[in-house]
Amino acid sequence: MHVHLYTDGGSRGNPGPSASGAVIKTPKGKVIGEAMKYLGITTNNQAEYTAIIIGLEKAKELGAVKVDVFMDSELATKQLKGEYKVKNPEIAKRFLEVKNLIHQFDKVTFTHIYREKNKEADALVNKCLDDEGC
Repeated sequence: MHVHLYTDGGSRGNPGPSASGAVIKTPKGKVIGEAMKYLGITTNNQAEYTAIIIGLEKAKELGAVKVDVFMDSELATKQLKGEYKVKNPEIAKRFLEVKNLIHQFDKVTFTHIYREKNKEADALVNKCLDDEGC
């Protein structure tokens, strides 16, 4: 199965209360899964990576073999495509988690999108933060 995964992470304060959200859709745009996680106090970049992790885990659970990941974090996109180095040790841990998860799929791509195109994943993050847990 081929899916589109939209991920977002947010932090109110950076670092501050943080959450991650992921929306999984068919290539035609039908939502088939969601994941969100409250992270406590952390940074927006850590939340972005956690969103990718929980999204890939949910995609695997749903039976996906090909995943196109869309996110509004230019930093994470460029790091995962090998265009930027990962220097932060906490991000490096999550980066390795993502790289290990990728091997469980036939193909995973990463694409940067503008925030306006990522409203559903962003809404999950804000719902999680507003509820102080999800």
